[in-house]
Amino acid sequence: MGKHHKHKNRKKAKASQKPERKTENQQVAGMLTVTPGGFGFVTPHESAPDIFIPPRFLGTAMHGDEVAVEILKERPWDRDSGKGPAGKIVEIITQTRRTLVGELIAGRKVRPLSRKLPFDIQISGSLLGAKRGEWVEVNLLDRAEHNDHAIGEVVSVLGQVGHIKSDLDAVAKEYDLAEPYTPAQEEAAAELLPEEIERIDLTGRFCVTIDPHDAKDFDDSVSYRPTDDPGVVELGVHIADVAAWIRPRSDLDREAEYRGFTAYLPGRTLPMLPKALTHLISLTPHRESKAHTVLMKVHLNTGKILESKRMHSTIQVKARLSFDKVQEFLHGNTPEGWPEELCKNIGLLAELAKSMRQYRKKTEHFLELATTEIRVLVDEERQEILGIERRLQSDADKLVEEFMLAANSEVAKELIESHTPGLFRVHPQPDPEKIEEFTAFVVQTFNMYPGDMSSRMACNRFLKSLPDDHRKPVIIGALLRSLPRATYSETCSIHFGLGKGRYSHFTSPIRRYPDLLVHQQLWAQETKGRLLNEKQMEKLALACTQKEIKNDEAFYEANDRMKLQYLEKELDVDDPVVHEGIISKIVSSGMVIDIPELGIGGFVPVESLAGSFKYKKKSKKLRAKQGKQKYQCGDFIYVRLERLDFIRGSAIFEPVNY
Repeated sequence: MGKHHKHKNRKKAKASQKPERKTENQQVAGMLTVTPGGFGFVTPHESAPDIFIPPRFLGTAMHGDEVAVEILKERPWDRDSGKGPAGKIVEIITQTRRTLVGELIAGRKVRPLSRKLPFDIQISGSLLGAKRGEWVEVNLLDRAEHNDHAIGEVVSVLGQVGHIKSDLDAVAKEYDLAEPYTPAQEEAAAELLPEEIERIDLTGRFCVTIDPHDAKDFDDSVSYRPTDDPGVVELGVHIADVAAWIRPRSDLDREAEYRGFTAYLPGRTLPMLPKALTHLISLTPHRESKAHTVLMKVHLNTGKILESKRMHSTIQVKARLSFDKVQEFLHGNTPEGWPEELCKNIGLLAELAKSMRQYRKKTEHFLELATTEIRVLVDEERQEILGIERRLQSDADKLVEEFMLAANSEVAKELIESHTPGLFRVHPQPDPEKIEEFTAFVVQTFNMYPGDMSSRMACNRFLKSLPDDHRKPVIIGALLRSLPRATYSETCSIHFGLGKGRYSHFTSPIRRYPDLLVHQQLWAQETKGRLLNEKQMEKLALACTQKEIKNDEAFYEANDRMKLQYLEKELDVDDPVVHEGIISKIVSSGMVIDIPELGIGGFVPVESLAGSFKYKKKSKKLRAKQGKQKYQCGDFIYVRLERLDFIRGSAIFEPVNY
């Protein structure tokens, strides 16, 4: 398997913004994060608050750079929150970004695909035949030598902007997603043989898999069995025993580590493991499969897990089910062809999942956030957009989720009690400043007081109190943005969203490297093999978190761009399509809106509004200079598509008056 290397340039470079006068202000070193809005934050190396960087003081520093910041005493800019220290970048210590992908525009410039790179790149040398409107890959030249503006050279041409294949190629290249496995790699993977380990025969259990209807790999299965103890049942969670095939530090293990996760883009899947191998590993119905099993004894009435035992096993999946069919059954309609034994087992599993969820609700007070996932459906072979799918978590999803959460928790508990170095899934408590900003937004915009949002119970009370109207998605979206993201850590800590103190990832080793690492550690523990130490796990935890962030950003970027292509047909119709939008943010130049039916954001410029409007900064409203008309967050607005900006990946709308 191929090896992949990262190159870092450690030369120091002056930022383009020179201090206007001598200053004795403090300087701090840290890592730069740039937002899609064009401003930045520097997280200091030493424990200290983030430093706000206005756009004019970014210079040529880029997202991810290590920089030196001069803390400013004066505040000659407009910042909505007005909180925390602010500064200007005076030195780029380490350039972490060496390449980027963008669209070639006029003046031999490239506008980056990533909205975290808010300035254009001047091209030096040959364009390699690239034309305006095409994606190009650019190698950035040393900013130490070009400190007034960023300069780069074209190294490859990726195709026309706005075409499905080239857009996906551009996203994959920008976010450093791995290429598909080569035929030679697939052939080698198909010849791999599993390592032997003592296995328990569980082929007598009634195991089922429940997955999306179009799933190709099956890495988890569940089973239900009564026990001799009255009121106690056995829940089995059986996971494909991937570690039997992939030995630590083997070529395939290094390749899986490099990829980190299976990347799912609309119309393109880039798997973590070769397809030929996942076919061997998958828990395929009606054949004996090697599994890594967690058997749990659960009190049926209370939903409490009484004890658990982990083992390597041999199972036989009796039925391959889809979420849609299971949901149909849970709604009282038996799918065609379901035998009585299958119906009985799914009914019992559903009853158990409900009981376990109620127990978690009482004891862990997990956040009850119901969100709708909206994906663009793309035919990969025909390169054609089929439509948009809206998916809200169903009872069938919750059934499987409940059992996977239980297995992940029990494995985390074992790792801790056996002092086995592992990877844990952690979700920090909300940052007080973020929660304060969210509370201020809700109070000011909707005249609602959320209470103490640092408490999960208070969060859930507030969420239950929300009116089921257009305001709800705006508030939930703002709450989600105020919460930190979950990460991987070598140290067990709280998972705020789930309300768990011990949690790991174990149940998806075919598509997530953190899960595979846990499987490998447990295998080494049982066979007296070589365990990775905590220092090694710390390094892997950081790498996995960074890979996950890249994968997520790539998905959202690709999904949003496919939505733009889906919308493009509206520009050619005689009778414009009218959408119902919800105002999510007001700025001086216009309104940011959400269109729930499409799961897409857009912008309504202030000049497109009928009449003249003035931005009221304090109240965050646009108010008519004449008359009483106003626009504020949470309001409905009917809009139609005015134009698409494929360069920046945004949709521009104009209001429709009824």
